[in-house]
Amino acid sequence: RRVITEALDRMVYGHDWTPDGEKLWIWFEDAGSQVLATVDADDGDLERHLDGPQVVDAFDVGRDGALALRLRTPERPGEIYHYGDELRALTAVNEAVLGGLELGATEKIAFEAEDGWPVEAMVIKPPGYRDGVRYPVVVDLHGGPVAQRTWGFAFDVQLWAAQGYLVVQPNFRGSSGYGFEHTNAIWRDWGGPDTLDTIAAAEAVVERGWGDPERMAVTGWSYGGILTNHVITKTDRFAAAITGASATLYVVNYGHDMYVSWWENELGVPWEPEARARYERVSPFNRVTEVTTPTLIIGGEKDWNVPIINSEQLFMALKRLGVTTELVVYPGEFHVFSTPSYNKDLYERILAWFGKYLTGGKESPDAGS
Repeated sequence: RRVITEALDRMVYGHDWTPDGEKLWIWFEDAGSQVLATVDADDGDLERHLDGPQVVDAFDVGRDGALALRLRTPERPGEIYHYGDELRALTAVNEAVLGGLELGATEKIAFEAEDGWPVEAMVIKPPGYRDGVRYPVVVDLHGGPVAQRTWGFAFDVQLWAAQGYLVVQPNFRGSSGYGFEHTNAIWRDWGGPDTLDTIAAAEAVVERGWGDPERMAVTGWSYGGILTNHVITKTDRFAAAITGASATLYVVNYGHDMYVSWWENELGVPWEPEARARYERVSPFNRVTEVTTPTLIIGGEKDWNVPIINSEQLFMALKRLGVTTELVVYPGEFHVFSTPSYNKDLYERILAWFGKYLTGGKESPDAGS
């Protein structure tokens, strides 16, 4: 057994032989792109075939060596393509819907965090964006944390952009797509370097004259929600926050969620004093007295990925401390919601919370459980 992509400091997915058995087709993450490539089975020589501002996330190799693949762009969800001598679209299943819509343009920006670390972010501008106008900002944090924001189409950010928000999606430290050192930078330090990167992303669009410094929100789901919880305990820079499916007092999750091995490998077993100190040091719950940001807390009742007890504890703490907050629990839902009416309600609540605190719009619907 040999590692043939050792020189490629990126996450590699998918693999299938070329018909001659000399190379492997793969796709890998790279700074917001997902690249289709071949790698020589003998010497590991890598050749990029489809690169740039797009996302390849599945493929299959035919007998003649041509590929069928799924590809996404900022303007289009995944479609099926034929790739031989050239790339040719085979499907256009969303054209009837998207053909009549004006979408927000996507741009990638680069900047430095406070400690000098280089960071990139995807920025989705509102449709009809005009230079010289400062727009309200939504900083949207991805889950994982070992994942990346990409050039791929995303419905939620286009929905927010359509309401006039400038959406910023940083690939903060902990993200993939930028090499092992970038990913490993938050080892036993959740909410440390990645918080710096999040704040820097917000400041980067303000410095460019795109964002309004007085109208900024931070949000995220799963690890994005966890990072949101860290951010609001370390800065009052944001006018609003929405945290979804998040964790706050990490020791509560040990033996309760689906990540026992993860907790033990990174932080240790919580009954050992040195390990317990790690749990407490990185838990945003222990800095909850610093929160002043109006915070909407969302989760699924049956979420065993990041159990709802975390959201309940954060809500209770903020409520006791007099911070403006709401808790919404969706019955029977897991980590990602599957009930259409609940997803509709979720998006309406998110937009209402942003509207209330960023644009002075309508108040959010009554919170329920």
